[in-house]
Amino acid sequence: MSLWGEITFRLASAMQFNLKQLEAFVWVADLQSFRGAAERLNTTQPNISARIAKLEEALGAELMTRDAGAVRLTAKGQELLAHARRVLDATDGLAAAADQKALTTGTLRLGVTEMIVHTWLRAYLRALNHKFPRLTVEVTVDFSVHLEKALADRTLDLALQNEPFARAFSGVVEIGAYPLVWVAAPGLTAERALSDRLLSHHAILTHARDTRLYDEIAAHLATRHQITPRLVPSTNLALCQTMALDGLGITALPEAMVAEDVAEGRLVTLAYPWTPEPLHFFARYDADRTPRVVADAAALAAEVAQAKDHKIQSNI
Repeated sequence: MSLWGEITFRLASAMQFNLKQLEAFVWVADLQSFRGAAERLNTTQPNISARIAKLEEALGAELMTRDAGAVRLTAKGQELLAHARRVLDATDGLAAAADQKALTTGTLRLGVTEMIVHTWLRAYLRALNHKFPRLTVEVTVDFSVHLEKALADRTLDLALQNEPFARAFSGVVEIGAYPLVWVAAPGLTAERALSDRLLSHHAILTHARDTRLYDEIAAHLATRHQITPRLVPSTNLALCQTMALDGLGITALPEAMVAEDVAEGRLVTLAYPWTPEPLHFFARYDADRTPRVVADAAALAAEVAQAKDHKIQSNI
């Protein structure tokens, strides 16, 4: 046996730890919680504690301390955390080099906004399942601002969301811009232009208060001093769409979301010299602390969204 082989053999004999223990160490460090790491890894808190204990025994070092429920890394734990990440990254790299995506397991915690749910989420989930058949995907639907916070807290791996953003993340893939259009049921009015009369006499169905869409519409209508608009906000964009279909008001929604209704005559577009700014969407994640599959999933989101957008445009 060569000297290098002998050293490697001795190290392997002395350090009996595995990837699950390293993964537990990284997640406890990132979330500062044994319970959070257990939830993230779909196991129990005692299992996480056991993995950490065995890793500390194998390395001959105390990695973290628990004080009144808080978890803190020791100086040695801080030093070894970067090495643990590199080992996990190298494992991801090995699987990627082998092009064995079917071997990718685990759970991807995905956050999306409602607009994506009603446009291309189904196509995206099918594409994910085809590319990573053993990957479990948990989906959270929420406002973009809430998804951003969950991404920062590491309760989400990947967020497909629209601007504006309050935080910066190291992983960003541009998905595209979604213009909005004013629509109403054809029976609501014979007019095909949005006039002051229509704005005064019909409800303006909008997204929830404190969203960018609501704020833009409210600010614009405030400049129209000759009218008294009636804004009807909803936390659910699909409800705005449904109410518009039922002739209960006028709304500005992403063109991609209402394209089918417009094409089939259930809604009509209303000409107006102003519309809210397009919704710019991005796939965002923490590139420094997430597995390689998250970056792959972000790139796939952009591919699916753009393919879906081209299909919608060709049908308009």
